[in-house]
Amino acid sequence: MENRAKSHLSQRKFMKPRKVVLVLVRQYSRHKAIIIKNIDDATSNIPYSHALVAGIDLYSQKATTTIGKKKIAKRLKIKSFVKIYNYNHLMPSRYSVDIPLDKIVVNKDVFCDPGVKQKVRREAKVKFEERYKTGKNKWFFQKLRFYNSK
Repeated sequence: MENRAKSHLSQRKFMKPRKVVLVLVRQYSRHKAIIIKNIDDATSNIPYSHALVAGIDLYSQKATTTIGKKKIAKRLKIKSFVKIYNYNHLMPSRYSVDIPLDKIVVNKDVFCDPGVKQKVRREAKVKFEERYKTGKNKWFFQKLRFYNSK
């Protein structure tokens, strides 16, 4: 029994920063996100292990060359979200993405002030759009195919 407890403590942590996860609950269920910061131990105000994630709320739409430039620019926009989730509400994937979100700006204190949260969401949006336009990690910027619609 004692060996079992030791092996449990020495298990590798798989919820790490830059890991791609799927959100499983509520408003952003079925959406992809990236772990920005993971907190494995409970804190005073959040009594469970949790992670700060930034994800994609609205994915970009299909754009063809037959439509105008303004409409193409509008369809390629991405909307982002930043939230704290319990580990139980996230499904980790084997993938990781190296989108450099500034940990000084994006932290747990942003949820105190709505203006700061808006600024952080905007920064995440800009970083996601930059990465999308470069063409890297295309799978991250597409909706999950095995769900119906939302």
